[in-house]
Amino acid sequence: MYVCNCFGVTEAQVAKHAEGGACTPRQIASACKAGTDCGSCVRRIQALLGRGACPRREAADQGEPILAELAGAGMAGAGMAELEDAA
Repeated sequence: MYVCNCFGVTEAQVAKHAEGGACTPRQIASACKAGTDCGSCVRRIQALLGRGACPRREAADQGEPILAELAGAGMAGAGMAELEDAA
């Protein structure tokens, strides 16, 4: 079923992007443009994401750290200047 008629994005595509790490409507929009034209699909995308389509959200709900890779790299307390220098 189509979620975004403007760009022809389906529920399956939204779920695929969510599995790939997109956990917000903005991240879904970046991945496939859904929600960036008329905006009528944004609530539907929110509903799909709210139904456990995001693996990172499940980890966060269980209290697991979702940015552990940054903490492991010593960047957990870094400010913007340090992050820009590291890039």
